Amino acid sequence: MPAGLANKWVAADTRPAMEVVNPATGERIDTYEEADGAAVERTLADADAAFAEWRERPLADREELIASAADVLRENKREYAELMTREMGKPVSQAESEIEKCAWVCEHYAEHAHEYLSEEHHPSPPGTEVKTVYEPLGVVLAVMPWNFPFWQVFRFLAPYLTAGNVGVLKHASNVPGCAEAIEEILLEAGYPEGVFQSLLVPSDRVEDIIADDRVRAATLTGSGPAGRAVASAAGDELKKTVLELGGSDPFVVLDDADLDAAAETGAWARNLNGGQSCIAAKRFVVHTAVYDDFLDRFVDEVESLSVGDPTDEDTEVGPQARQDLMEELHEQVEASVAAGAEVVTGGEPLDREGAFYPPTVLTDVPEGCPADTEELFGPVAAVYEVDSEDAAVERANDTEFGLGASVWTEDRERGERVARRIDAGCTYVNQLTKSDPRVPFGGVKQSGYGRELSEAGMKEFLNRKTVWIE
Repeated sequence: MPAGLANKWVAADTRPAMEVVNPATGERIDTYEEADGAAVERTLADADAAFAEWRERPLADREELIASAADVLRENKREYAELMTREMGKPVSQAESEIEKCAWVCEHYAEHAHEYLSEEHHPSPPGTEVKTVYEPLGVVLAVMPWNFPFWQVFRFLAPYLTAGNVGVLKHASNVPGCAEAIEEILLEAGYPEGVFQSLLVPSDRVEDIIADDRVRAATLTGSGPAGRAVASAAGDELKKTVLELGGSDPFVVLDDADLDAAAETGAWARNLNGGQSCIAAKRFVVHTAVYDDFLDRFVDEVESLSVGDPTDEDTEVGPQARQDLMEELHEQVEASVAAGAEVVTGGEPLDREGAFYPPTVLTDVPEGCPADTEELFGPVAAVYEVDSEDAAVERANDTEFGLGASVWTEDRERGERVARRIDAGCTYVNQLTKSDPRVPFGGVKQSGYGRELSEAGMKEFLNRKTVWIE
């Protein structure tokens, strides 16, 4: 550990409380004490000690434990869903789906970890054996966002813990209840103390935690500025990072697309989770031959979405996660309109209690305005008209981001051709962009680097050790 760092933790002042506000009502619903220096030191010491034993635990045992976590999730699905709804406003039906997805990723690694981590044997001289084995690194710090407060965490912990690492979670400050619930889920599933811990600290303490020698790697899902800060801090210490950052995903509708399917899926892809998703469809790039027909269908679908109380099973779009985030989103819309964009529907905060912003569609979006160049993290779609396939690809790639993309065409070969030309970590043809435990997930350009999920994600924080035996 760097000289004096432990003393720094112990000497740190007691931190203020985190206040949790229900974004649907504006009501303060809970407070949590931030971890002081002694708590940070204790958490890192416990994690380091736990790793020494956890790494030696047979893989079959670790697979059984992650499968047990899936059982705990399903047994308490409604409770966890309602917690998400209270803390960040996710419609409760979508919150239940999120818990199911967390159980799925746990089951995936319970079934496939031994396959992903199997030794690789290499050609070698007669009488020798050469192989690659995979060994855990140690304590992994995870800095996670509020928009999918369970899924983002299980997306990292299911593979990394099953591979033999231990985890420390710094969750977003508006979902501390979710953070503590996840720690309790793993304890209930039978995980040893210290293998996974939640640490309630603000962002300004992350760099010092990364600098601690007991932390061996860091993963972050969040904004570009947060990613750069974590990457810089980890780079100073020569520690591995995986970053999943923002996106401005194109949704490309070609002239031979099924417009009904594209419009219905597009409306959902933009507005799921209140539009608060890195891989939400954000820029709709539509061929001029079908532009008017698609726009009519798309606006109809957007306007049909049910906006309201997130505790209502029928609600499809709830509030934005915080009042300040809703205000920031509206400022981006206003600036885009001032630059020349046209509001087809929505465009003003709803006149009701809570941080509600309506599903919104913008057209005639000028170059350089926020809707064109920035990530709009809310239910606002920017629609562009293009006159050719080449122009569609050019427009799709005209962004600093490169997380996901979606292409719509009745011609599968054409769809694959266009998908391969788009700069993104994943591109779906005739489907909304989504994450799936079976395939790698991550971005390029300013959307980050590294991969999560599948075999590729499991191996990000492992030592690929060559063993040569004469």
